[in-house]
Amino acid sequence: MPTQESMPTQEAVAVFQRRLTISWLLMLALTVYLLIPRIQRWLGTDVRGEPRPVTARGALAEYEQTSISVFRSASPSVVFINTRALVGDLLTRRVWEQDSGTGSGFIWDEQGHIVTNYHVVRGVLDERGQLRPGSSVYVEFGDQAWEAEVVGSSKNHDLAVLRIDAPEHLLRPVLIGTSSDLEVGQSVFALGHPYRLGQTYTTGVVSARGVEITSPSGVPIEDVIQIDAAINPGNSGGPLLDSAGRLIGVNTSILSPTGTSAGIGFAIPVDTVNRVVPEIIADGAYSPPRIGIGTSPFLNELLARQTGLRAIVIQTVEPDSPAEAAGLQGITMDDGQIVPGDVILKVAGRRVTNLNELLSVLDRHESGDQVTLTILRDGQEQDVNVVLE
Repeated sequence: MPTQESMPTQEAVAVFQRRLTISWLLMLALTVYLLIPRIQRWLGTDVRGEPRPVTARGALAEYEQTSISVFRSASPSVVFINTRALVGDLLTRRVWEQDSGTGSGFIWDEQGHIVTNYHVVRGVLDERGQLRPGSSVYVEFGDQAWEAEVVGSSKNHDLAVLRIDAPEHLLRPVLIGTSSDLEVGQSVFALGHPYRLGQTYTTGVVSARGVEITSPSGVPIEDVIQIDAAINPGNSGGPLLDSAGRLIGVNTSILSPTGTSAGIGFAIPVDTVNRVVPEIIADGAYSPPRIGIGTSPFLNELLARQTGLRAIVIQTVEPDSPAEAAGLQGITMDDGQIVPGDVILKVAGRRVTNLNELLSVLDRHESGDQVTLTILRDGQEQDVNVVLE
């Protein structure tokens, strides 16, 4: 029989055992609770695919709002251009039409005139700039396409004008800006249709101004805008815009060893476009202001070899021309002897060494402008004023 003194001890042991059991049960429950997520992941039973809560974004940044606004405003003015030409097989005598080239353009006015690069449509034009028989040019925007006529072009500026007979309510001309006041670092926005991917939109800045590139005719295009906005094949002819949504240039080429965007793109300045395009629309071609002289690359090179002077030898002076009115002299014959004419050193203060440079300087002016020519006559430099025609 247990004594009175041993009873509390047995009760204490029982209480301790109950508490120990409860503690183990609690620890087991906690362990199972902690292990359940791991077991579920291991078994794959915790994958519910529930969406995560959305974090509030807040208002768009100001520059984002500007970019969106420019795109929404200008995108209806941008078009896709596709040229098609007839090709044939001499063996089978089969003739069919196939794609010749693609590019971009933009609506110039409500009469349906479309501006693009000359090189976009060059593949279907003859030497006179006329559409070859069997060739065609299509302009697409929205979900419609129109066959276009070629109004005219200027190789010297890599510009061409098309026209489509589209409903007036669909024709939304691009806004016109200026390029003479552009600043390096200014934001630019380029639209076009690269790689037939549909309309795309890239942004960047003016990287440089006053760049010179070569036109399809070999004549330099001056004051070209260099940009870092992505330009790829198919962007040619598309508009380059400023942050006000105004046209400041026509995207025309890239500098890249791979043929894709390398962050160096070029655009013909809108000041040039706004001078050339209206004349193409009116006359079918652009005629730069002229002096009325004939020159010869051979004589220019001969002068350079014999005297070390690189300049333009006036070979002939056209009758009733500005050159004749100004008293310029070409090469003449006197008693069987060749009498040298005048040699042009500068035009409007700029050195010129060949015909292309001369044309490039004259292109900055208009008919009726007076320019000063610095010439060499009888070994003496002198200035002569000429009114361009």
